[in-house]
Amino acid sequence: MTLYGSMIAAPGSPHVVAQIGQSLDGRVATVSGDAADVSGPDGLAHLHRMRALVDAVIVGVKTALQDDPRLTVRLVAGQNPARVVIDPSGRLPNDARLFADDGARRVVIQTVEKSRPAGVEVITLPRSQWISPAAIVAALRKLGLNHLLVEGGAITIARFIEADLLSRLHVAVAPLLIGAGPQGLTTQPIAKLAQARRPETQVYGLGSDVVFDCLMGTRAQAQVWPHAKQATALRHG
Repeated sequence: MTLYGSMIAAPGSPHVVAQIGQSLDGRVATVSGDAADVSGPDGLAHLHRMRALVDAVIVGVKTALQDDPRLTVRLVAGQNPARVVIDPSGRLPNDARLFADDGARRVVIQTVEKSRPAGVEVITLPRSQWISPAAIVAALRKLGLNHLLVEGGAITIARFIEADLLSRLHVAVAPLLIGAGPQGLTTQPIAKLAQARRPETQVYGLGSDVVFDCLMGTRAQAQVWPHAKQATALRHG
């Protein structure tokens, strides 16, 4: 089974996957915040293929502020997914590239009243310490966005892992050593290794990067991912 053909989801449920790119020493950026070249060219192409296979890509506001990403599929064949930013306090400026009117759907999830550019769909949700990942998935599904990629940052991905909402996690490791800076996944610590999550994992060499394809939870056990049939065409896009 191929890397993309192995995507699976439970019947009748939204499909939520996550992807994170990191160095050999588990860093996602330098101390100064430079994250532009953590992934190699094959790792970047893989990420764009992942985007092409989902309805929407989700990032947290910190990633949106630091990287000002476009979240397009410009490196492969396919359609740009909807862009979703989780911005509880309305910190992301309206001239961010995520909000550019380029034909893709644009969605912002916030807890405050803040006007957004024309065409941007606004979801207002309650917040305690963080907006509930389950509430985010439910709200996006009401918009018809069922197949989701949580792309960053590490804290946002960790929240979805801890909420047991991921069906798959892709960890792309590039052969470089950064030495210091933000680390990759930062889930809640455990006291004993017996408590650790040990997902069923397949490993794929992409060329410049290595991807760990991790099956998460029990809801990922049943059927082939609905978009998997597109994967063969996109692999070499």
